[in-house]
Amino acid sequence: MVAKQHKRESLLHFIMRLFFILFGSFLAAMSIELFLIPNKIIDGGIIGISLILDYITPESLSFINFATLVVALNLPFMYSGYKQIGKTFMISSIFAIVALAIFERLLHNFHPFTNQPILATVFGGLILGVGVGLVIRNGGSMDGTEILGIILTKRLPFSVGEFVMFFNIFIFGVAAFVFGPEQAMYSVMAYYIAFKTIDTVIQGLDETKAAIIVSDYYEEVSDAILSRLGRGTTKLIGKGGYTDEQKEVIYAVVTRLEVTKLKAVVHDVDPNAFITIMNTHETKGAKFKSAIH
Repeated sequence: MVAKQHKRESLLHFIMRLFFILFGSFLAAMSIELFLIPNKIIDGGIIGISLILDYITPESLSFINFATLVVALNLPFMYSGYKQIGKTFMISSIFAIVALAIFERLLHNFHPFTNQPILATVFGGLILGVGVGLVIRNGGSMDGTEILGIILTKRLPFSVGEFVMFFNIFIFGVAAFVFGPEQAMYSVMAYYIAFKTIDTVIQGLDETKAAIIVSDYYEEVSDAILSRLGRGTTKLIGKGGYTDEQKEVIYAVVTRLEVTKLKAVVHDVDPNAFITIMNTHETKGAKFKSAIH
C-alpha cells in the first residue's frame, strides 16, 4: 500500500498566514506599549515575566528591554520543545516573537491611548487577545509557557493546564510586590479578558453546537430537522441502559442561533424526546453552512 503524500501548503495560504501572524504580533505590541505598560499592567506567561523584568531593570542597562527579554526568554523553550511542537510551528512562533519585539520597539515612544487603568485593562486585554488569537489560529505562538509545561509535565505529576495556572499565579504574585496589589488585580482582569478573547478568535464567531437526540420517532425527527432547519443528521446505533433495547440516536450540528429552533422542531415531532446540547470547538466539512434557514 502506497502511503498518502501530504499536500504542500500553497504559496497564497502561506503568505496569508504570515500576514495574519504579523498583524497579530502588531496588535499584541500595540496593546503592550499603548495600554498595558503605561498603566503598569501585565499579561501572564513569558510576556508577563518580560514586562516585570523590563520594569525593574535599571535605565543604565537600556539594552535589556521588553523586546530583547521576550525573545531571549522564549527561544530556549521553542528550541527545547522542537520535537513536541514540530518544525512549522516552531518557525511560525519564532517569526511571531521576533515580529512582536520589532513592533514593540517601533511603538515604544508613542503616546499611550489612555491613562485610565480600567480602560487600559479592558481594551488592552481585548486587543492583546485578538493579536495572540490570530497568531495561534495561523500556526504560531508568542509564549513558551505551554511548551515548557509540555516538557516538564512528562516528569511532574501535573497537567499542562495546571502548570500554566501555577506559573501565572506566581507571576501575578510577583506583580503584586513590584507594581502593587491593585495593579496586580488589574493584570488578572486583563489576562482573563485576553484569555476569553483568544478563545473567541481561535474558535471563530460562528460558534456551533452538537446535539444528540434520542426519540422513538427518529425518522420523523430527522426529516423535520432536514426540512425545517436545512441541517443533515447522522443516525447512530445505541442501546437503552434500562430496557436494553436498541435505539437509533440522532446526531446533528447547528449554529448557536439555531439551538432554540432545533429544540422547537424536535419538540413538535416528539415532546418526550431526550436532547443533549454540547459545545463544539470547530466544525469543518460536509458542506456545513452557518446561514440561518
